[in-house]
Amino acid sequence: MTLIAIIIFIATYTGVAFGRIPYLSLDRTGIALLGAIAMVVTKVLSTNQAFESIDAPTIILLFSLMIISAQFRLSGFYTEIASRISRLMNKPKRFLLVMMFTSAILSAILANDIICLAFTPVLLYSIIQTGLNPFPFLIGLAVSSNIGSAATIIGNPQNMLLGQIGNLSFRDFFVWCTPPSVISLFGSYLIISLIYQKSFNKKYPVKSNGQIQSLPAFNYHQTLKGIVVTVIVIILFFLKFPREISAVALAGVLLCSRKMHTRTIMGLIDWHLIILFCSLFIVIQGLEVTQLPSLLI
Repeated sequence: MTLIAIIIFIATYTGVAFGRIPYLSLDRTGIALLGAIAMVVTKVLSTNQAFESIDAPTIILLFSLMIISAQFRLSGFYTEIASRISRLMNKPKRFLLVMMFTSAILSAILANDIICLAFTPVLLYSIIQTGLNPFPFLIGLAVSSNIGSAATIIGNPQNMLLGQIGNLSFRDFFVWCTPPSVISLFGSYLIISLIYQKSFNKKYPVKSNGQIQSLPAFNYHQTLKGIVVTVIVIILFFLKFPREISAVALAGVLLCSRKMHTRTIMGLIDWHLIILFCSLFIVIQGLEVTQLPSLLI
């Protein structure tokens, strides 16, 4: 059993690292799920052991924050912020600075991948219309969202996982991780500005279809609802309340809506990421029952 568990673990993590298996249309989630299934089918883990290995608080927290992020996305909040930032397009360096700091701040509170996904269409449309080189701004968006997400426990799924399993304090994590994130953000802005300094004033004509599709209109009341819930969640995170309980309770409040259908909100949940996390929990537990990790430490 030990050898089987080791083989499954190595094969799974190798596949997840490379992101694909030759000749198969499997992504990281599919590979991790197959690894979890293999641990149960080969009887390295029983069905009960597999379910018990999933860290429920982490999954609940991740799911709850995805609901909050979906609220902002459906209310048009992200689109509105991106549109307002785009008004600075006539001053490219200032636009880059404001865009990077806004992206970083939002990514520290909400999911960084959602920020990139929501900002990119609006920013790219405005950049193309102005004729600017899109590369420095898209690079700035990607870099700043990742840097900002590193500042808090809820900034990205990896932080949530570490915070929940390690029982890390939200306040301590914020105090220790925010300063290097701010320094990195300034450094990234300066590097991008220097590398693309000559291209800020050049025109780069790019073909465009002239419209942005499928972007929700801004709804003030739904946005305000999301902001109030987010502020309460963050306050509770700084206190001693269990993070997953605070988040899921307030996510439930957002589901009680007369405007946003539950199916629509659930459609924006990243189920692939949740399945990936659950599968990796099972694969790791399969290795742990062999007691190999404790022998190596």
